[in-house]
Amino acid sequence: MSCQVQILDEGIFILYSKATLSSLYMSEYEDKQKLTSDEGSMASGGLADTYGRGGGPGNELKAEEELFHGNGGSTGAQMDKGQQEERLVILDDEPSGGRPVGPQYWDRGEKLTFMDKHGIDISVVSSANPWLDPLPVDEAISLASELNTELESYCSSSPSVPSSSFRRLYGLGLLPLVRHVPVPTILESITQISELSHLRGVILGTRGLGKGLDDDALNPVWEAIEKAGLVVFLHPHYGVGEGKEWGEKENGHVLPLALGFPMETTCSITRLILSGVYDRHPNLKIILAHSGGTLSQLSSRISSCIAHDPVVSGRLKHDFRYYLGKLWFDAVAYGPEELEFVSATIGRSHQYAVYDKATKKTSIEVAMKDKKVGSRRLLWGTDHPFFPPISDDTSEGKWQSVVENLKAIEDVAVWGEDEKDGVRGRTAIELFNL
Repeated sequence: MSCQVQILDEGIFILYSKATLSSLYMSEYEDKQKLTSDEGSMASGGLADTYGRGGGPGNELKAEEELFHGNGGSTGAQMDKGQQEERLVILDDEPSGGRPVGPQYWDRGEKLTFMDKHGIDISVVSSANPWLDPLPVDEAISLASELNTELESYCSSSPSVPSSSFRRLYGLGLLPLVRHVPVPTILESITQISELSHLRGVILGTRGLGKGLDDDALNPVWEAIEKAGLVVFLHPHYGVGEGKEWGEKENGHVLPLALGFPMETTCSITRLILSGVYDRHPNLKIILAHSGGTLSQLSSRISSCIAHDPVVSGRLKHDFRYYLGKLWFDAVAYGPEELEFVSATIGRSHQYAVYDKATKKTSIEVAMKDKKVGSRRLLWGTDHPFFPPISDDTSEGKWQSVVENLKAIEDVAVWGEDEKDGVRGRTAIELFNL
């Protein structure tokens, strides 16, 4: 079996007129698989045809997976002249008065049309930032349960992929992870999600119960998620600092989204690793948004800091760099060089499996660094629908963000077709147990 996977999309699921909550909206993984079929090929064509991998005589069913997360982009659906435009505000000091809101964020028909245009067969959808964070406990608990049930219905009633047993939509559930919520209630939510057959994981922000994901109070939550075999998609929302670092010049969403979001992800996962969660629960399945932020770039520096700090030097079972091989990363990097670098840091991780605590030196178990190995932990993404084309002058109406991220995979020089097929879909099929 060969597959293609994207991680890209988000759409709004429900809007509330509450002072504390502008909206809850859908984040989506989209899954495009490429399977050998004796019954004919998927007629959608799309990206696979563009890159010479389409259906036709080869009787191949194409599928890609996209992960859609709330990352910005200030343009949206075109409005008729004089028509009042609804806008969404999710960040402090939102540039341009918020983001245009249209049916592409919540309408399933619009979603399926987009998928068809880009040759995407399956999407895995979830709520995105700000999730339930601003809500009081009682509302967060009831709403999480309701949204999970609705998401199951949304996915289970979606069309099937022709000539296969797949639905076109699957989901990541929502936990009532807010301040003061009882941990047993979170565990009940995990049980609910695990019993909904079209939900294959959960989406988490970085705040947890207010103290971050390394909060000791969350230990039973990580244990339950690991036991249930659910996938966690970790996505940022708050950035870092108070925003003063972005300066006074107007730069739109660029600085908080391109820099703040990745740094938030890097801080959150580093804290989680330092807390020993992966030593206690080595089978956790966590996907990091935005190719892991700056984790790959800083992993050796973090390792060195740990080795020279008596507070943490003896805490972990392995060198810090080992844990990158326990994670998954979306491939929303927009360039082949970035993907190759992330892949290399993942692929070398097993070299750091044994940590000599007496000498504080790394024992190398694997002699050769293989960048191809790291590709097995990457899943293709596009950032739809938050980065629509600024103009309509695009090839066949396809989104630049979709095309760029797929082309980045194609252009990674050290990957063969097997590695590229894995990133485009096979990894997601296996990870989400589709």
